[in-house]
Amino acid sequence: MLRTHYIGQLSNEMDGQEVALAGWAHEVRETSNITFLILRDKTGIVQVVGKKGAVSDSLIKSMSVPKESVLRVVGKIVANAEAKKGFEIVPSSIENLNPLQEKIPFEVTGKVPAEIDVRLNYRYIDLRRIESSAIFKIESTILGAFREFLSKNGFEEIRTPSIISEASEGGSDLFSVKYFEREAYLAQSPQLYKQLAVIGGLDKVMMVVPVFRAEKSNTTYHITESTQMDIEMGFASSDDAIGMLESVVAHMVKQVRKKNKEELEQLGAKLKVPRFKRVTYTEAIEALKKKGHTIEFGHDISRDQEQGLQKLFGDAVIVRDFPTSLRAFYSMPKADNPELTDSYDLLYKGLEICSGAQRIHKPELLVKSLEKKGLNPRDFESYINAFKYGAPPHAGWSIGLERFTMKVVEAQNIREASLFPRDRNRLTP
Repeated sequence: MLRTHYIGQLSNEMDGQEVALAGWAHEVRETSNITFLILRDKTGIVQVVGKKGAVSDSLIKSMSVPKESVLRVVGKIVANAEAKKGFEIVPSSIENLNPLQEKIPFEVTGKVPAEIDVRLNYRYIDLRRIESSAIFKIESTILGAFREFLSKNGFEEIRTPSIISEASEGGSDLFSVKYFEREAYLAQSPQLYKQLAVIGGLDKVMMVVPVFRAEKSNTTYHITESTQMDIEMGFASSDDAIGMLESVVAHMVKQVRKKNKEELEQLGAKLKVPRFKRVTYTEAIEALKKKGHTIEFGHDISRDQEQGLQKLFGDAVIVRDFPTSLRAFYSMPKADNPELTDSYDLLYKGLEICSGAQRIHKPELLVKSLEKKGLNPRDFESYINAFKYGAPPHAGWSIGLERFTMKVVEAQNIREASLFPRDRNRLTP
């Protein structure tokens, strides 16, 4: 066994106990009489102390390794009030498990800043940074909380295809792939399939799926492959879905605050449980105009205007009842005004992280909506036919995992929240 404990499991109450640890050399500091080796694993760092006369010269020499050397350290825990953790390790053996063959391309401790593109080129090194690993520990909590909450509320987790025959939302931002003798596409969204699952009687479904958009964007909030956290609810209205959205987001934030206090501190992120404000699209436009924004009814809300709405209404703003012209063909027109839809977006800390709607569940209305969008109903024939066999009213939404994580951890670039991001220029590692 390479290790008996993770560093995070140790305490000064274990004074005198021998342990075996495994990790990386975070730093090495040497004086004339003592060598300090700072050992790091995924749970934290600990100081290993080699003092002349207390340990052998050969052992002290083995502590003088390049940063990021991968080591196994066996030693005793010694309580020390002056040590940062209240204890340190006095080693009895140190094994270099795989001596470095290349120079580490940037400073993992963060003492010397590195550009994000350099870090992403060596993401497997970048993940050793305390800040980078903190982001993905938080992202893991978000995913677990999403599944936990919805499972307790009667949702079934499903998987849907990533290869589709037609655009799921219309538009041209698709990646085409050769599918044997045919052309196919990488899915922009699991939208149509989660609706079919509800029609099939699963009633309430959730999923975590990759989606692909060939948008030629080079912004700090776009990537071409992202992860969506989706739900669809049968026999439900947009109000039902919005209520579930508010509950899920609040739960995910609460769990991060509960489970990732240390990581939030490492990132300097201030995280509060959001208080949600619901406004109509029309109200949002009028409020922005009063603040001097150039926007008219029928315009999409820009990133700058999303931040303006944060200043007006707070960190969690649900904008609803968008114009039909701005929404996907499957969004249900409002009964009292077909120029508007029963649709909504969630803006979190000034960025759209979620979009949803009540769906059209009547086939004749779907055909009209497709035609109005300039799409050919024949291309969606199998989808339309599914609504001819007793499709219930239903609604749902999708949260962008990376965007949500980005805002939770207060990162400035969405690529920080994607383990191995894909954007317009990046296809490796």
